[in-house]
Amino acid sequence: MPEHRVAVVGAGGFGGALCARLVHRHPALELTMLTARSDAGKRHDEVYRRYRVPVEMEEFDADRVAERADAALVAYPHKAAALAVKALRERGLRVVDLSADFRLGQAAYEHWYQPHEAPELLEESVYGLPEAHREEIQAADLVAGPGCNSTAALLALLPLAGRIEEAAVDIKAGVSGAGREATEETHFVSVVDNVNAYKVEGHRHTAELEQELPGVHFSFVTHLLPIDQGILASCYARPVEPLTAAEVHELYVEAYRGEPFLDVVGHPPRTRDVRDTNRATVQATVVNERVLAFCAIDNLWKGAAGQAVQDLNLMLGLPETEGLA
Repeated sequence: MPEHRVAVVGAGGFGGALCARLVHRHPALELTMLTARSDAGKRHDEVYRRYRVPVEMEEFDADRVAERADAALVAYPHKAAALAVKALRERGLRVVDLSADFRLGQAAYEHWYQPHEAPELLEESVYGLPEAHREEIQAADLVAGPGCNSTAALLALLPLAGRIEEAAVDIKAGVSGAGREATEETHFVSVVDNVNAYKVEGHRHTAELEQELPGVHFSFVTHLLPIDQGILASCYARPVEPLTAAEVHELYVEAYRGEPFLDVVGHPPRTRDVRDTNRATVQATVVNERVLAFCAIDNLWKGAAGQAVQDLNLMLGLPETEGLA
């Protein structure tokens, strides 16, 4: 029998929809409520047929959520998420928030986004990258899911912490990372048979890299690919002291030894190999004294919903891999 009652707030978007599917099929979690904004009143399996979640989505009401759930995954956009998280925390629910609202300190958040709607909660929030903050996540009541691009970049670079002074991060990402609502940039006719750089002069996920790898100077550029799901982070780092390819490979093997969702490989990773899984595939080598580090993830899984469920498992004392592929 399921041990924990969970609501998904914002189940109409891509990340929230996958959260609904993962919780619905999770052996230790009971999906007790789905909320959505524009899709309220519709059954989830009418909007996302392949996920087969036969639950009607409702308008968000914090009191009703608290009556039915002990924990929540919140998949609203930034700003809207903060107010929902605040209401749920006031009612005692454990929360994993997939938005940017609780990933950064107040100054950094307000520099990259806007005035914070619930700054009093920032102190209790934990950055939800298990490979870097597992023990803190286990003890937390509020966890901030990392951004999809920053998850891939950080997993590519974390084993080099303290050994690099500069890194150029080249992100290539599928269109689903931009959200469900099509824009001029993400419309099919703009994306198909095309690749382009975007947000060249400042991507918000840079702030997460600077927070988690302080002292490293970053250049961060994202490219939109004509694919549905997937991120490939290609990182070119200048080491403080020379490293060989063998030394770098061993650093990664040691850093990720025992990590349930990390595969350190000897060849460049591919997005197709991790699609529809919570896995990350990482490779690193040295060329002309630069460390070249690569990471492939599925942006909707390890970059969003899968990682959120991984965080929730840790918060609830469940096996970290339960309900995940």
